[in-house]
Amino acid sequence: MTEIILMSDPRVAAIPVAECGEALVDVRQGGALPVDTRKQDAEGAFAHLREGVVERLLKAQSMLPDGLRLLFVEGYRPPSLQREYFEEYADELRALHPEWEADRIRTAASRYVSPPEIAPHSAGAAVDLTLVGPDGRELDLGTRMNAGPEESAGACYTDADTISAEARAHRDLLGSVLSAAGLVNYPTEWWHWSFGDRYWALMTGRAAALYGPKELTPGD
Repeated sequence: MTEIILMSDPRVAAIPVAECGEALVDVRQGGALPVDTRKQDAEGAFAHLREGVVERLLKAQSMLPDGLRLLFVEGYRPPSLQREYFEEYADELRALHPEWEADRIRTAASRYVSPPEIAPHSAGAAVDLTLVGPDGRELDLGTRMNAGPEESAGACYTDADTISAEARAHRDLLGSVLSAAGLVNYPTEWWHWSFGDRYWALMTGRAAALYGPKELTPGD
């Protein structure tokens, strides 16, 4: 089994950021990507990504078989919201495992929510997405999106062997087009893909990340 590198791994934090200054853009403009509203926020931050990530998603979508499309669910996440998500999940783990030390809680939490200081979502570099068919319905990818490791008994891991053959085929298809477009997967979440962040840089052997944490401004 290939080693799973978590976001909490020191090798991820050690990657420097050479911020390229690329803008955050609203993926809803133009309508090229279907956008789900389940993670919608008042400011519409969820629908933003760096320009380079959007370009690669469109390339990936163009490689799908006729009738299939990518369904965008969540992109940019403000740093403050990322901290909130991380602490909420860490609190759940503390309640479940009061005997665990702080380092173990942090490592376990990072299977599902990235530590705030290195989170790809807060850099506008990561996207949570799935596949939809011609009727707009989500295909079976083995678990619901954002199913945690506890809830799914590990089936949320991209290479989980407990899912159906149909779900495996869909995951493989999703992975093939996104990888071909230059994105990398976070292996504990089949739906999470990124480009240009520290995790991407580590997994692709780059010397530095292109995108660091960013605040959404009125001009974005």
